[in-house]
Amino acid sequence: MSLEDADWKFSTIPALCARAAAVYGNEPAIEDGLTISFVELDRLRRQFARALMASGIESGDRVMIWAPNTWKWVVAALGITSAGAVLIPASTRFKGKELEDLAERGGARLIVCAGDFLNLYYPDMLTEAMRGQLLDVVVTDGARGGGVAWDAFMERGDAVSEAALEKRSAAIGPESVADILFTSGTTGYSKGVMYGHGQFLQAVNAWTGRVGLQRGDRILVIPPFFHAFGYRSGAIASLMVGATLLPHQTYDAEEVLRRVAEERISVIPGPPTIFQGMLGHPRWESFDRSSLRLGITGGAVIPSVLVERMRTDLGFSGVCNGYGLTECGGYGSMCRYDDADDIIANTAGLPMPGIEMKMMDAEGRILADGETGEVVIRGYIVMQGYFNDPESTKRAIDANGWLHTGDVGRFDTHGNLLIEDRLKDMFITGGFNCYPAEIERMLSQHPSIGQVAVIGVPDERMGEVGKAFVVLRPGTEADEAQIIAWSRQNMANFKVPRSVEIMRALPTSAQGKVLKRELRDQFLAQSAQKA
Repeated sequence: MSLEDADWKFSTIPALCARAAAVYGNEPAIEDGLTISFVELDRLRRQFARALMASGIESGDRVMIWAPNTWKWVVAALGITSAGAVLIPASTRFKGKELEDLAERGGARLIVCAGDFLNLYYPDMLTEAMRGQLLDVVVTDGARGGGVAWDAFMERGDAVSEAALEKRSAAIGPESVADILFTSGTTGYSKGVMYGHGQFLQAVNAWTGRVGLQRGDRILVIPPFFHAFGYRSGAIASLMVGATLLPHQTYDAEEVLRRVAEERISVIPGPPTIFQGMLGHPRWESFDRSSLRLGITGGAVIPSVLVERMRTDLGFSGVCNGYGLTECGGYGSMCRYDDADDIIANTAGLPMPGIEMKMMDAEGRILADGETGEVVIRGYIVMQGYFNDPESTKRAIDANGWLHTGDVGRFDTHGNLLIEDRLKDMFITGGFNCYPAEIERMLSQHPSIGQVAVIGVPDERMGEVGKAFVVLRPGTEADEAQIIAWSRQNMANFKVPRSVEIMRALPTSAQGKVLKRELRDQFLAQSAQKA
């Protein structure tokens, strides 16, 4: 275990925070325009928890965070779970209607919201329906009406005693739900993955050991905290091992290289596009990279040349790759930091310790190692279930406790996982999971679109991007540029199709099902002609 105490048990997030303060003391926990020690972070999360209690938040209530990576996001998340409430992170790329849907189905009672970000004032995007169900809107920075400012909210905590908070926190157990991460699916509607305090901490601890995080590491977290990778493998992992967390908001290769040089970054987790962008910068060699020690990636196919260049050119002595899904807390399998380049580039490493991972055929039979089948997982990392959706939970987790991932894979002779295909149509854009059914459902709301099918197509920079095939409604007009512009106004940027093809009809089977394989073949044929 990582907190240097044989008596430490993985129980709850507030217990982790208190223990980190005791073990790591005045060492820097977060650097983000100011330096926050582990002791001060513990004080801040308790103050935030008491402010929630003073605002009417009860145990089990859901609280959303809709804000970019900052120290306040971390304090809010730790405070929410310390008050016995349940965290629901929301993408900063969401628009008002997307957020309303999430808040309504998640039953959110309060939201911690960004102020000015991405040239928008976020509270202005909150719909009347959403405001009507909330006790409060807490604005992290620059509040100007319609919400309570961060400092004013924190002051509310003075009205609640430490004893009252201790009583609330004592009622939290390892099985208590810590957070609900909404993940989209083949139905086109997102589902809330419930994850408990105990399994959360056990999974993060196993992951930190596998990748080799160390006390004193300086971790630049570029993946958003609203994503399992950014929050768990960034913020919580840093807290667990005694590393310093340096939040990063929007990716820019030059800014990352500058921070590496000036702030002595030693660890960078993130999708391959982060490292490809750094290497693609025309002046990357001019930045001091001597502090870099560990690069942690995943979520996409990693070219072997990238792994080699991360070591030789960027200077990482350790590089890791892995496979995971939200239903397992973002985890599944992971390479070790000292694995050979070919293992890191071609596999997702060994299954996480303490879990079972197998391949299953269509009849539900477990296959021998080396055979190809659907990846199924059983053990402590598997979610408690989907929030308020027992039917979907039953479809995902079978009677024997196996979580069906929808991914096709096999094990190599050394037991490393190879993902060969996806049963689902999901594609990954720059590290973000994109689900065609969800994007199609949203595009269908366009007044000119009668029928739509979305597929993922290769992209040199992003790995894959969306391509939409559209049949217009009779008597309407719309072109590619108009549909893309409408999409940017109504959905998160990573979901927006990068190209749109207007068609007279979509290819369908005798049962009327759109044949996406034919659309993919059509795209490949067109690409070959252009080459």
